Amino acid sequence: MTAREPDYRRTDPKGFIVRAAMMLAQLVIPLGVAAMTIFDDGDFSGKMAVAAPIIAAIILFNLVVAYLQWTKLTYTVGATDIRVESGVLSRAARSVPFERIQDVSLEQKLLPRLFGLVEVKFETGAGGKDDLSLTYLSESEGERLRELVRNRREGLDEASEPDAGRAPEQADTIFAMGPKRVFTFGLFEFSLAVVAVIGGLAQQFEFLLPFDLWNVDEWEQRLAGPGQWLAGIGPLAQVAGIVIAAAMLALLGTATGLVRTTLREWDFRLERTAKGLRRRRGLLTRTDLVMPLHRVQALRLNTGFVRRLFGWHSLKIISLASDSGGANHDAVPFGQMEEIQPVVGVTGFELPPAQTGWQRAMPEYRIDKAVLAMLVLIPVTAVVAVVGSAWFWLLPAAGLVFTLAEQFWRWKHDYRALGERQVYSRHGWFSPSLAIGSRVKLQSVDIRQGPLARLRGYASLHFGLAGGRLRIHGMPIAEARRWRDEISRSISSADFSELLETKGAPAT
Repeated sequence: MTAREPDYRRTDPKGFIVRAAMMLAQLVIPLGVAAMTIFDDGDFSGKMAVAAPIIAAIILFNLVVAYLQWTKLTYTVGATDIRVESGVLSRAARSVPFERIQDVSLEQKLLPRLFGLVEVKFETGAGGKDDLSLTYLSESEGERLRELVRNRREGLDEASEPDAGRAPEQADTIFAMGPKRVFTFGLFEFSLAVVAVIGGLAQQFEFLLPFDLWNVDEWEQRLAGPGQWLAGIGPLAQVAGIVIAAAMLALLGTATGLVRTTLREWDFRLERTAKGLRRRRGLLTRTDLVMPLHRVQALRLNTGFVRRLFGWHSLKIISLASDSGGANHDAVPFGQMEEIQPVVGVTGFELPPAQTGWQRAMPEYRIDKAVLAMLVLIPVTAVVAVVGSAWFWLLPAAGLVFTLAEQFWRWKHDYRALGERQVYSRHGWFSPSLAIGSRVKLQSVDIRQGPLARLRGYASLHFGLAGGRLRIHGMPIAEARRWRDEISRSISSADFSELLETKGAPAT
C-alpha cells in the first residue's frame, strides 16, 4: 500500500493583497517625514513629478514582493505533524509535531477581517519563535484547519475530521459582555499610556518643531506674553489651574482606559463547547481561542481596591497554552461573583469552602524580610542625612517605614490552605488575589530554603505549572514537607499524559 502523497496547500490568494497593504502601512511615517523634508522649500509641482514615479515604484515593489511570498508559502497537514515551507530567496521548512501543539487560535485584525481572512496561530507552549502561524486563510478554512489539527493531536481517526458540510458545533454562552459592561469596565481601567506615547513621539520628531520641546526656559518665554495674566491673578487662581490640569490628566487617563478596553474586550463571549471554553473578543483585532478543559491547571481570581467595593472581579485560567504571550487566559475579565462561580464550576474547580483552614506565614519570615530591608535602608538614610540636603534623608527613611508596614500588612493578609483536591493561596487586601491550583495537575512541588530560612526554620514551596507559577512562602519546614508529600501522592495518583487526553471535565 503506497503512502499518501502530501497535500500541499497555499494560503488564501487575497492574503498577498493584505500583506502588501500592511507593508505599505509601515512605510507611511518614513514617507511622510521624507515628504515634509523634500517639499519644505517649495517647488511642489516640480518635485512631485520626481516623487510620483518613486512612490508608484514602491507600491509596485511591495505588491510583487507580497505576491512572491504568497506563491512560495505552502503548508501540509500530515498524519503526525504540520509542515510550513516559505521563503523567496532562501527557503525555510518548519515542521511541528501535533503533540507539541498546545492550542490553535484564530486572530483577525481589521484589514484581514474586511477580506474575510484569519491568521491561524499554533501555540507550542514555548512562545516566541517556537510558535507557528499561517497568514492568511479564509474563515472557513481556518476553522477547518483548527479542528483538523486538534483531532489529529488527540488521536481521532479520519472519520472524525471536520468537513464543510458538517453542522456547526453547539455552544452554550456562559459569560458575555455587552457595550454597557465594556464601558463600565473601561472606567476602571485608568491608564496614562497615551501620555507616554505622545512624549515618545514628540522626542522622536522634535526636530520638526520650531523650538526645543524640553527646554523649560523657552516655555517660560513663550508663556510670558499670553500667559503672563495667569501669573498675576494670585495663588488661588494658580491652584485652580493646577486642579484643572490634574482633572484634564484624569480625563485623559479615563478616556485612554475606555479606548483600550473597548478595542480589546468588545463583544466578549465565553462559550462552552465540546472542545472546551471558546473565547471571542476584540473590535479591530478579533481573536477566537479555545481553552481545552483538560489542560486547565489553575485559576486566578483578582480584583482591585476600587472595583472590589462595587463587587467586580476577574477570573484567569492558567493553562498549558499561552494567551498572546502571557501565561493566563482571560475567562471573565470583569464580572460579579455570581457570574464567575458558574465558570469556575465548568472548569472542574471550586472556590474555597467556608470551613477552609487558612494559615498565615511564620512571623519569622516577615521579620527577616523587614530586617534585611533595614540593613540596606538605614545606612543609606544615614549617608544621605550627612552628605545630602537637609530633607533628602526623609526619602530613604520613608522607604524604610513603608517596608516595615508592608511586611506587617502582608503577614496579616496573606494566607494559604490545602484542600482535599486543591491548593489555595490568597494575597493582599488592597488588590486581593486568590490562586487555586489542582493537586492532580501540578507538575512538581519543591521545597526551597536559603541559609537564613534554614536557620530560622521556615521554607518556601514552589509548584510547577506549565502556564504560570504558584509559590507559597514562610511555611514551617515540617508543614512544607507534609504538603510536599501529600501533593506528590496526588500528582502520582494520575497519569498526567492520560489526563490530558481526557475528553470530559478535568479532575481537580
